[in-house]
Order: sequence, then C-alpha cells, then structure tokens
Amino acid sequence: MGASRAQKLSGIQKQVLSLYRGFLRTARSKTHENQAHIESLVSAEFRKNAQSIDRKNFLHIEYLLRRGKKQLDQLKIVDSVGLSSSNVELSDNQKQ
Repeated sequence: MGASRAQKLSGIQKQVLSLYRGFLRTARSKTHENQAHIESLVSAEFRKNAQSIDRKNFLHIEYLLRRGKKQLDQLKIVDSVGLSSSNVELSDNQKQ
C-alpha cells in the first residue's frame, strides 16, 4: 500500500498531545456534568494556546506543559471536581 506522508511529530508535540489525552481520560472519571465542563475548558485552552503562541517559543511551551501537568495531577485527585483557568500575561520580551 502507499506510504503515509504525514509529518512525524516532534518530541514537544507528542508531549502536548499526551497531556491533552491525559486531561480527556481523567475527565471521564468525573460526573457527566463536570466531564463536559472539563472537556470544553481543556479544548478551549489548548486551541487558544495553539493559535496565540509561536511554535518556536519553546520556553513558553515547556512552561505551559509543566503547568498543565500540575493541573492534571490535581484533577486526578479523587475529590477534585473541576479545573480553573487563569491567564498568564507575557512581557514583550517573552513573546518573541
């Protein structure tokens, strides 16, 4: 058959996708209402960051990965029910 022409993902892209899947898996363990809220919040946050952050800004992407992993760990705690979203403003030097 034909060879796949899809580009291979970089390590950081794999980490982002893994984090996203982790949020979705963890959301399934919550109540239906909380699951829908978590999924919409996570989807919106990942989409916003994908559009607003330069792909070459590895420092900021790595920061967001670390922050996301901490949030995922908190969400995995049985008693937690949802996520909160906070905006982080960058100085002009960090946006480049």
